[in-house]
Amino acid sequence: MTTQTNSIWLNTGTVVAAFGASLCCILPVAVVFLGVGSAALGATLEPYRAHFAVLTIALLGFAFYQAYKPQKVECAPGESCAVPENRQRQRLLLWIVAAIALALVTFPYYVGWIL
Repeated sequence: MTTQTNSIWLNTGTVVAAFGASLCCILPVAVVFLGVGSAALGATLEPYRAHFAVLTIALLGFAFYQAYKPQKVECAPGESCAVPENRQRQRLLLWIVAAIALALVTFPYYVGWIL
């Protein structure tokens, strides 16, 4: 896989894992806002919150490693890795994903202040 494909998969996996980590608490709030009466799925997934949080941190760590590791291979002109703007864009996207993941993982701790 190319570096850009790896970056997309890492970012997607990180957000999904962070969403899973906060699902026990976000799901009931979302259900209330949507007007649905039951949120048993959130209660069922609550015991796995720590596992999802660890997976989120691991994926973010690997994504940051991939984004900031020195490039050893020089790219041929015209390839995506030869353009520094692409690397900067990937890093910016990674920071945005990390902020979203942090907000999702820590959601159970600040939800009380919102409601």
